[in-house]
Amino acid sequence: MSGSKRDRMTELVQILGDAGRAYYQESREIMSNYEYDRLYDELLELERELGITLAGSPTVNVGYEVLSELPKERHESPMLSLDKTKEVEELRKFVGEQKALMSWKLDGLTIVLTYREGKLYKAVTRGNGEVGEVITNNARVFKNIPLQIAYQGELILRGEAVIGYRDFERINEEIEDVDARYKNPRNLCSGSVRQLNNEITARRNVRFFAFSLVQAEDVDFHNSRAYQMEWLEGQGFEVVEYHMVTADTVEQEVIKFSEKIAQNDFPSDGLVLIYDDIAYGRSLGRTSKFPRDSYAFKWADEIRETKLTEIEWSPSRTGLINPVAIFEPVELEGTTVSRASVHNISIMEELELGIGDRIEVYKANMIIPQIAENLTRSGVKDIPKRCPVCQGATEIRQVANAKALYCTNPDCQAKHVKSFALFVSRDALNIEGLSEATLEKFISLGYIREYADIFHLDRYQEEIQSMEGFGEKSYRNLTDSVERARTTTLPRVIYALGIANIGLANAKMICKEFRYDAEAMLKAREEELNEIPGVGGVIAKAFVDYFSNEQHVRRFRELLEELVIPEEKIDETKQIFAGVNFVITGSVEHFANRGEVKELIESLGGKVTGSVTSKTNYLINNDVTSTSSKNKKANDLGIPIISEETFLDMVQQNASEA
Repeated sequence: MSGSKRDRMTELVQILGDAGRAYYQESREIMSNYEYDRLYDELLELERELGITLAGSPTVNVGYEVLSELPKERHESPMLSLDKTKEVEELRKFVGEQKALMSWKLDGLTIVLTYREGKLYKAVTRGNGEVGEVITNNARVFKNIPLQIAYQGELILRGEAVIGYRDFERINEEIEDVDARYKNPRNLCSGSVRQLNNEITARRNVRFFAFSLVQAEDVDFHNSRAYQMEWLEGQGFEVVEYHMVTADTVEQEVIKFSEKIAQNDFPSDGLVLIYDDIAYGRSLGRTSKFPRDSYAFKWADEIRETKLTEIEWSPSRTGLINPVAIFEPVELEGTTVSRASVHNISIMEELELGIGDRIEVYKANMIIPQIAENLTRSGVKDIPKRCPVCQGATEIRQVANAKALYCTNPDCQAKHVKSFALFVSRDALNIEGLSEATLEKFISLGYIREYADIFHLDRYQEEIQSMEGFGEKSYRNLTDSVERARTTTLPRVIYALGIANIGLANAKMICKEFRYDAEAMLKAREEELNEIPGVGGVIAKAFVDYFSNEQHVRRFRELLEELVIPEEKIDETKQIFAGVNFVITGSVEHFANRGEVKELIESLGGKVTGSVTSKTNYLINNDVTSTSSKNKKANDLGIPIISEETFLDMVQQNASEA
């Protein structure tokens, strides 16, 4: 018996390890939080029973190895996980005769901030608890981090970077490919915080909530965590919501917090308790994994049993067909729910999910409906052989360690609907009157098969005018909008094609680089595109791959024949920095920010990069004699370091010569 239990332990360590690596390193989920906690508790119980802890067990390993291109740094003091419970009584025992702070356990990415001389000096992620990633540039663009504070000593604090549900939904809506969307705010936040380009981070509206002060020299905190939090607020930090509790008030506060979950914009997977008495908490020490001065409480999920009535298969523009579980409505956390995403076929098979099964459902973090368990497990037998939209053949593909269903028909209307919806959207051709519902009708009736067909809807005037919801006026408004859309710009056309990863800004950069010559762009090589600032290898490959398809090229040329694209005026005399590469560092005096300097350089034909290399022609730094790393690198490579004044003189001189 003990042998089979050890085998089960080995299996659980492997399963939980895979799930942890996916979650922490790859920002994706291969199982629900509910399932992870259940398996974790099973492993913990087996370890206690057998007195054995296997190498690699998540019960003793704080985290996972950091894998990214960001610089790594070891934390001065390890960041341990918290022991946890789902029982309020355990919290009451933990508090005992002490007072404790109860706060949200936010579900984002833990960050350590260091301030020196009143300025943000460094930001490092939790990483594996001992080694994190340096993300200082990204932290500077968080929505609510103070870049300068009144306190001048060295301050070290910890907090959670989070993205709210509203921003999460907004960002996901901007991602056309349904299968490329983020599964939850935590995954989005992890990817946003660890970007190599902090312009992307800035657009994601990341917020930072301080939850712990680690060090502040020469400040008397009166031996109180609550006082520390008040002091941090006084320095300009937004701190996590907290309340002081005793053993008598713990349960009441847990209830109050739980009642706020549905209204909260930020994700939370529980609560945290920490003793207010700093000295007492420190005197308790720690275990190899947990500090003894704090305790985590995870919500005891409200679970309801119901009957699975249908698996709805929802196709996307890329061909992925997502399974959605439809079940008899139940009340969960104060709302009625009847649907839950199953994500992929692998999860369906793991649950042995069949129509008519009795299932248990819950809300992850009290927000997102999910299936916890399948009680009857009749087995998966309802995977469609035909796409529910076009009736084309489907196939199961292995994608990122999971099986998913795809429509194989390249002419599937679902793929076309999403593609055409992008094509007529505001930033693309901007054609009013062609909603997805209208496009779906026109495509299914054969009025639209290619992009160019949109400009010949007059062939079906009688049929369209006789449609429900249409009449002569609606038809005229639509055709007028189509005619207005004929006159457009080349970047809008490139964006409208829906090439993976290419937005309107990327399209503008590519068109400008190729001097708005469509034929030259069709012949572009990856190496050429990769050299364009802001483009990079992924976008370059996507662009070249798209136009390596003869059918795409044919459709593009046919589309151009329908359009009027006014010639872009390129003033040759103003491209005084053509082929010249700049790097900008330090503060500026004659511009609002370095971004304005960059815009001026690019408008004059130059390029601005982030790091000094052998290809750099000038480093702009008002502190010419600085010993900064960029100045040192420029001096080593023999690259001129020029001040802002010198740069402006170059602009003036070259402009007058031109």
